[in-house]
Amino acid sequence: MDFNFKEEQLQFADALKRWVNKDYSFDERKKIIASPAGVSATAWSTLAELGMTALPVPEEQGGFNGSAVDMFVVMQELGRGLVVEPYLATVLGAHFLKHGGGHDALLEQVAAGELKLACALNERQARHDLFAITTQAAANGNGYVLDGAKTAVIHGAQAGYLIVSARSADGIALFVVPADAAGVAITDHRTLDGQRAASIVFTQVQLPASALLGGADLLDHCADYGATLLCAEALGAMEAIFAATLDYLKTRSQFGAPIGKFQALQHRMADMYIHLEQARSMALLAAVKMAAEDALERRRTVSAAKFRVGQALKFVGQQAVQLHGGMGVTDELPAAHHFKRLTMIELTLGDSDHHLQRFIAQPGFAEGVLE
Repeated sequence: MDFNFKEEQLQFADALKRWVNKDYSFDERKKIIASPAGVSATAWSTLAELGMTALPVPEEQGGFNGSAVDMFVVMQELGRGLVVEPYLATVLGAHFLKHGGGHDALLEQVAAGELKLACALNERQARHDLFAITTQAAANGNGYVLDGAKTAVIHGAQAGYLIVSARSADGIALFVVPADAAGVAITDHRTLDGQRAASIVFTQVQLPASALLGGADLLDHCADYGATLLCAEALGAMEAIFAATLDYLKTRSQFGAPIGKFQALQHRMADMYIHLEQARSMALLAAVKMAAEDALERRRTVSAAKFRVGQALKFVGQQAVQLHGGMGVTDELPAAHHFKRLTMIELTLGDSDHHLQRFIAQPGFAEGVLE
């Protein structure tokens, strides 16, 4: 797939890359993960200064109205640099607000870097099905009463507002909920890849009518947007782990020669490269198709991309660990941390099996006439 980024997009990516290389080193990242907060206020301020928090926000609310392709280059660099800040959670939440409407003040705060968001969409019994919702939203005279529980809410404890999915009398509904609202109980924990997630319980949480954001169509669209960003992040992480493995093969010697001279290992690196390039093409296509007016076309492409990227990240990650030998699973090497992050990306917003089934379920597939 031949795709050339605009100069402005490359400038965003270059600025982010320089910051990661200078101020967000692997050692600095380990200190942030080990801190009580698990994130860095300094790093977040820098992301805001670089315009990253404003990038996806509409111009009317102080942003740059960046597209999924604009976000692609940013997420790619964040994946390459193993950044653990709550950026993905916030921009996905901003996407909900942007397309739901009615919350311009919150979007202005996001653009300025003053507000972090999180999306409480997962439930224990649902696995990867975001529409298997048991959290209830009952209408009352003043708005809604929210009851239920959400699990694996990425950066839920670091957010000022939560985007929460629930089931109402009219079907699936999405609400904007202050994280400090009465009845909201948040339990923070660290995830396998060093990031933060939370379990959240909602008990008789009183919400005004204005908290209603949208329904099933909005959830479907924004979940695809989040999956597209994850594909871009995975691509950056795969590029980094591929480069680290190549360097290791050039420097690690056995039998008097670098192991990279062994033909069998060269073949494995070639296979990794093929997986990486195929994943790149599908991830870019998904970012482009996020702007498609046809929802079916968007669903097919995003699920195809998440499936192909999922295949690639498993192959590239596993091969990298094996080619590094025992060093590939130690905390001292960034490769091990990239592999952990890739593993978590595979399980977020639907794994490969889920998206393969979703692709197959789209109209026309069974008859072989995908139009």
